[in-house]
Amino acid sequence: MTDALVPAEWLSWVSRLPADGGPSGAEWAVRAPRLVEEALQAWDLRPTGHARTGWTAVVLPVERAGEALALKVGWPHTESATEHIALRHWGGVGAVRLVAADPGRGALLLERLRAGRDLRGPDVDTACEVIGTLLGRLHVPAPPTVPLLSHRVRSLMTRLAVREDVPRRVRARVCGLAEELLGDPDVDATLLHADLHFENVLAADREPWLAIDPKPVAGHPGFELAPVLHNRVEDLGTGSGFRWSIRHRLAVTAEAAGVDEEAARLWSIVHTGIEALWAAEDDDATALSLHIATLKALED
Repeated sequence: MTDALVPAEWLSWVSRLPADGGPSGAEWAVRAPRLVEEALQAWDLRPTGHARTGWTAVVLPVERAGEALALKVGWPHTESATEHIALRHWGGVGAVRLVAADPGRGALLLERLRAGRDLRGPDVDTACEVIGTLLGRLHVPAPPTVPLLSHRVRSLMTRLAVREDVPRRVRARVCGLAEELLGDPDVDATLLHADLHFENVLAADREPWLAIDPKPVAGHPGFELAPVLHNRVEDLGTGSGFRWSIRHRLAVTAEAAGVDEEAARLWSIVHTGIEALWAAEDDDATALSLHIATLKALED
């Protein structure tokens, strides 16, 4: 039964992922149906619909004693390792409520949200205001067990510095700015979602919108705003309209989040430089071009 619940096409996609702090995607994909079955049995859950899949996790609508819930089982990797810690720390304030966690199986039992309704539907200004408002609620003192943004950024800057397929001026600007920003003694003080874009916010019953799928780090709140700049690309426009859209999204989101706009701009340059690095490493010329254009739009 469980094999039918976990889409074979998605397992094939996951199988291409290299190991990142745990099993390779291929190793995990073989075990995934059994892990889902074990979680269903351990928590006495009954599937009530078809699975939805993201990049690295499958989510099943389930029911237990008449309560509608969601079972998430994901490929274990570095960014997902402390998701349960962040969700427990937030306690449902601004984020999906964690009912139970089994880190050994990579399984989370969550409150059921409205899976088909995210922030790709509302107008961009409204979506940015929602994201900013959620970020303002999620920015609480970080627990000691989540990774530090400073460590992650320094590691990524080492990789960026030698990427000759990224323009030299971009590498110099991003690496130099990162070093300046990391000099802040409070740089690792705040719990960050780190991936709050338009698809990682879902409509809910107990609140209009809630955040899902965090990639938790302890860092500076200004680092959080970059995802709203490189999603819903079709709404960004071209030429001078592109620059205006980038700066407007940044301003709207920063104001709603209570984050200093200049700090958000500078951290977004670093964050976008990281996105450019990943695009270069993936040999994705389209994404690399978008991120370089975004960097230009963020500069005065």
